[in-house]
Amino acid sequence: MSHDQRPVSGLSSRIDIALSLEENKPDTRTFPDLGSPVSPLRSRTGGPANTSSSSSSSGSFSANRTLPGTRKSGEISSGSGESSPTGPRPVHRRSGSTGPLIYSGGSSSGHNSSGHTSGGASSGVGTGGSSTASSPMTNVLPAGNICPSGKIGRPGAVPPRTSTRSDVLGTGTGNYGHGSIMWGGSVPASSPNSSNFQEATKRGNEYYKRGLFLDALRCYDKAVSLSPDNASCRSNRAAALIGLGRIGEALRECEEAVRLDPTNGKAHYRLAGLNLRMGLVDNARKHLSLAAHGQPPDQAEMRKLQDIEGHSTKCIDARRIGDWKSTLREADATVSAGADSSPLIFALRAEALLKLHKLDEADSTLAGLAKLESSVPASPPMKVFGMISGSYIQIVRAQVDMALGRFDTAVAAAEKAKQLDPTNTEVTSLLNKVRLVAQARLHGNELFKSGSFADACTAYGDGLKHEPFNPVLYCNRAACWSKMGRWEKSVEDCNEALRIQPNYTKALLRRANSNAKLERWTDCVRDYEVLRKELPGDKEVAEGLFHAQVALKTSRGEDVSNLKFGGEVEAVSTLEQFQAAISLPGVSVVYFMAPGNAHCNQIAPFVNALCTRYPSANFLKVNVNDSHAVARAENVGIVPTFKIYKNGTRVKEMICPSQQILEYSVRHYSL
Repeated sequence: MSHDQRPVSGLSSRIDIALSLEENKPDTRTFPDLGSPVSPLRSRTGGPANTSSSSSSSGSFSANRTLPGTRKSGEISSGSGESSPTGPRPVHRRSGSTGPLIYSGGSSSGHNSSGHTSGGASSGVGTGGSSTASSPMTNVLPAGNICPSGKIGRPGAVPPRTSTRSDVLGTGTGNYGHGSIMWGGSVPASSPNSSNFQEATKRGNEYYKRGLFLDALRCYDKAVSLSPDNASCRSNRAAALIGLGRIGEALRECEEAVRLDPTNGKAHYRLAGLNLRMGLVDNARKHLSLAAHGQPPDQAEMRKLQDIEGHSTKCIDARRIGDWKSTLREADATVSAGADSSPLIFALRAEALLKLHKLDEADSTLAGLAKLESSVPASPPMKVFGMISGSYIQIVRAQVDMALGRFDTAVAAAEKAKQLDPTNTEVTSLLNKVRLVAQARLHGNELFKSGSFADACTAYGDGLKHEPFNPVLYCNRAACWSKMGRWEKSVEDCNEALRIQPNYTKALLRRANSNAKLERWTDCVRDYEVLRKELPGDKEVAEGLFHAQVALKTSRGEDVSNLKFGGEVEAVSTLEQFQAAISLPGVSVVYFMAPGNAHCNQIAPFVNALCTRYPSANFLKVNVNDSHAVARAENVGIVPTFKIYKNGTRVKEMICPSQQILEYSVRHYSL
């Protein structure tokens, strides 16, 4: 990508004449979209050539006759590496300048003000902003050869276009504004810092194009330190920050860029994209309008904005009427449309999951929200559901924490909501409810520890009056019923807890124990099997499952005399021993091995672990070097080989299986 190239002052008179013939033509300049770098390049809409305009303190001009490669000082094209847009670029006059007109060369060739070659360019990102009107021309010329042939073109000649590739990046789906960086330079060439500035920016550009955003950021930091008032440098730095996911810092850099240069279209486009990611549609619409400089905003970005606005509005409307499935669906659609950094949308999603009894997903969503809040700035105050948005987010967090038994953090979140919105009656009411539930749970725990199980049962019940969908209070009350020998009531409360939180392991274990007391062995085994999948290394669960299985078999009149719990892998040497072992009721896992075999040595510790993990299965080991009769009878020629038998019938055979496949098979036939 080429640096800006500028003609000698001798060209200004003939260019001024050309422009004077066209000065009353309307300004038709369009700005490129700064979409996600992961999106495909798309062609700029419009005619065969795009025109551009520039304004000064006294007014503006425009022209139909254009010179190629003109670009606002301080900008480069998108990460495509091409500096030429889809059509020739118009002449620009420096803002506030009474000096000669300047133009930028195309992506392949150009001329400098003295007739010498200059301006070799790296692709991807730029070297800074524009120079002042009083600076000499030499102060804005980059170093290097901008004529690929090495020849100096005739003064005033229009360099031929060598590329038709668009410099407009597609809009993407998430990383808005992180594809187009800017060229330029505002450090005078005579300054001792000029070469350092150019080198820092050039290296940053190279790192950025390679996706090394942290290295690019370090280089841009150096460039900004050398030219802190350069809007283009600030915009470059913002692009690297977006690549690193540091949305808040990128937003501040873009805001600084437009403060330094309010007409900087690319910085406005980046601000529009960042605001869309945060779900701030009105702010995004404003910056899209400012970026267009009076022209219609980019239609692709407007469609994206309308998609986000439409889905977020539907999400809020669904929440108002308590349609939680629609709330969840529209929240996910809003994120997919591009608002992937909106705290409000995350909170709506978490609340919908809570109401749908998907507590783990709600908690995971809030964890993402907490991470998001640390990287994005606080949203401007706005009302949702009659409360300030920040207060609503804290209210959702309090409810999820309370449902998961984190009562202290729930109270803290509700108190923060009250601080943010002190006059809101709904917030005040919810804070009082959270405090009452937390107090009831604390009082019940104290009574339970003292052995007052009936009073503890009453205390937990008082908490459920305020919050009837709290699985922790139901599970705690089930423990009280168990202590009082009221197993049916215990099962009922466990059922309620598991209806709200289906994978609540403590409630599962409590219900399994209560079903065991009621000798409901089928239900007991079912709960233990679920627990075994959730807690595969838990010895208490494994032992409980084994005893429940034995009791179930006994109730059916099956022989359980040979069943045993746990132990080590049993070695089998004779064919008679082997046949007797696999004929035992239940599941037998046979491991055919050979000492010294690398694969056997590698998997042996895992087999021992499985023996402990699945105590209801009978694990056998056959050394094929010592037990030739068994190996021949079972047709084993490769080790390690595993065979699984159930009630004497072979159901599975595996040769050199992975640990994952072996455990899956053992679990499948054992449970």
